[in-house]
Amino acid sequence: MPAFRQVGEKQLPKPILFMVWSPKRDLIALANKAGELLLHRLANFQRVWSLALNDSTGKEITSLAWRPDGKILAFGVGDRKLVVLCDAEKAEVLHTFPVESPVTCLHWVHILEESSVLTSFYNSEDESNLFLPKLPTLPKSYSTTSKIFSEEKSDEIMNLLGEARLNVLVLGGSSGFVELYAYGMYRIASLSGVLGTCRSLSLSSDLRSLSVITEVTPTNQLPYISYVQLDTGLLSDCLAEVTRMARKFTHISTLLQYLRLSLTCMCEAWEDILTQMDLRLTKFVQEKNTSTQVQDEFLELLLWGKSSPELQALLMNQLTVKGLKKLGQSIESSYSSIQKLVISHLQRYTYLSDTCLIPLSPLCGTPDPLTSPVYSEALLYHLNAITAVGSFTLKANELLQVIDRSMKNFKAFFRWLYVAMLRMSEDHVPPELNKMTQKDISFVADFLSEHFSENEELFDRKGKYFNVERVGQYLKDEDEDLVSPPNTSGNQWLSFLQESSHLKDSPLLFPSYPQKSLHFVKRMMENAIELCLQKPAEIIGKSVKQAFSMDLYTVSQRSENSPRHFELPALWNDKNRSMHYVVFTMPEASPCQLYILRRSTDPNRCVPNGLVAIDLSSLLSSIDDSSDSPQYSCLDARFYDDETLMVVLREAGQEEAGGRVLAQLPLSSALSRAGEFTWDPALRLDQQSAAIPTHSLVLENQWRLLENMKAQHLAVNGIRKVACVLSSNLRHVRVFEMDVEDEEDEERVESQDVSAEQEQLEGAGPGAGPGAGSERPIEPGSSSDTL
Repeated sequence: MPAFRQVGEKQLPKPILFMVWSPKRDLIALANKAGELLLHRLANFQRVWSLALNDSTGKEITSLAWRPDGKILAFGVGDRKLVVLCDAEKAEVLHTFPVESPVTCLHWVHILEESSVLTSFYNSEDESNLFLPKLPTLPKSYSTTSKIFSEEKSDEIMNLLGEARLNVLVLGGSSGFVELYAYGMYRIASLSGVLGTCRSLSLSSDLRSLSVITEVTPTNQLPYISYVQLDTGLLSDCLAEVTRMARKFTHISTLLQYLRLSLTCMCEAWEDILTQMDLRLTKFVQEKNTSTQVQDEFLELLLWGKSSPELQALLMNQLTVKGLKKLGQSIESSYSSIQKLVISHLQRYTYLSDTCLIPLSPLCGTPDPLTSPVYSEALLYHLNAITAVGSFTLKANELLQVIDRSMKNFKAFFRWLYVAMLRMSEDHVPPELNKMTQKDISFVADFLSEHFSENEELFDRKGKYFNVERVGQYLKDEDEDLVSPPNTSGNQWLSFLQESSHLKDSPLLFPSYPQKSLHFVKRMMENAIELCLQKPAEIIGKSVKQAFSMDLYTVSQRSENSPRHFELPALWNDKNRSMHYVVFTMPEASPCQLYILRRSTDPNRCVPNGLVAIDLSSLLSSIDDSSDSPQYSCLDARFYDDETLMVVLREAGQEEAGGRVLAQLPLSSALSRAGEFTWDPALRLDQQSAAIPTHSLVLENQWRLLENMKAQHLAVNGIRKVACVLSSNLRHVRVFEMDVEDEEDEERVESQDVSAEQEQLEGAGPGAGPGAGSERPIEPGSSSDTL
């Protein structure tokens, strides 16, 4: 009697490429060839949600992994070279980042470390949040940011961190591409020296080593599978420093996102109406017949109360009294909004950025950083980032000064011009506006002299002569210099710096870039921080060395319908014994044997490693008591727990018509006999397989015949005690609960007709049969509640 029960079965409309169980809940994530990510619940394999990729994100999903807490799904997008983090609850894309190579495999692991140093760090970090100011919520009135940083979602990116305990997302791709990302966001290591395309990855939970399965394709030879173990001891030795660095830089990434949205709000607050004065003055210059300067005409109106007919037509017909009043209100409202954003958002951002950057060790725990040859280079990038944040702070303060001065200038100018236009139209002038002191006249005269001079150089820049409005130039995302940079001739501090030979070029002072816009300095800061982010990953990557390597076997030609993700070998990280296990078959050398390679996760410890072969023919003799028992080969294998292996078996020599068997293999006795294997590094393992010790297992009731199904691939979750089997055509799925007795035999007999119909559809190919191309449930023989 089988020891597990079928609880669901379904025919899917599109071929499945990946299927991974959630580590915490009864959910399984599927990715199909159409670029869709699907989430199904165990109960009757019910769909929870689907996420369809589009042209902007790419459509080729090349890998899939769950975060260990089951809240985030990570998947690689091959045609766009992206990694996407998706919320498992709402099917929302939370974060994306580009990579150098299409990701072929993913592995996400929690780091298990109970050291007192790390525990103290976690507690202190939680307390530090009580003293640091929180980022204010961005205004909801701006359409661009209302959906991103509403009050409820202002810390959405920070929620990606999850628990304080460190977790690491490992990426593998072609040409030896391997990278490690703390919390799935911050790159802590870029590895080199790995040959071939990564097919499987497993980072040990103690951070001591990284096991990689690669496929190497030599010139004019068959590709072969190789196993490599990399020593990542620096990450383990400096776990507290790595965790602190990762969380600090993840905070910085969040702050950068917040900064971009704040600048977007500022650009939306700056209205195009503010340029109307510049455009109308330019048109006035181009149309008037006199040679009088514009500022002279306005000064004549200021001093004598008289204006030329051209100026009067400009003021009364084009600008109008009502339009002038509206323009003054718009400028005051817009400048006030920008001023508030600079004070409450940009300055708060720079303070928090310095808080994250200054205490950060640039080498994240190099054994002796002061004597390291790369310490000075990493420190330089770190200091450059702090300097760039300081320069951005100066530019934000400069913008505040320009806003403050512009508000005062425009308020006085519009008040005078409003009264002058009322007098031109012979309207009543309110008494409170009719009084103008000599100081007010001098202020307006200075404003006209500074802002109303014709600038011929501006004619080549979008056909404009005038630049009365000075704030908008700071918010334009352009590489050109400011049209009207601030006048610093009377600044005593700048004069003192220029006269001091010691302070003039001092690295302790932040450069102000007076000719550049706020956006330009922002980009400089982002680039400096990005370089600061990259350097520790390069340094840690250089510390990773190869500890062990073994070429396993050659690879024959594959069918296009067999996704390489599902193929052996498979990796397993035993947290209890700190061991790496590699499960693989060698179809050409010995098709009826399953091999298990064992390696200690700590390459420097003298722990017995081993290799053992499991004889599948003797294993399944209990299924058929006849003397002519069929031999079986392994199609797929996945670890159920530390001592149990789930396998899909096929009768040898019967590739198409042979029956399939789902079985649980107890490995305790086999692993205990896995001894040291003396192998020749000059040869592949399949060339010396005869010398590998072989072990025979006795299968009791941990198996089940998969009737009327050409099972090929497998996904299991030992914590939730579930398994999912996928057929060779990648569209037929069966779900099982393990360690549960099946229903009565007569209930299974009733479903034989339905299963036979399914076999006919499956044998006819993916597009055959009625109803093909639509997702429809198939009533399983043992399920009491099906879709």
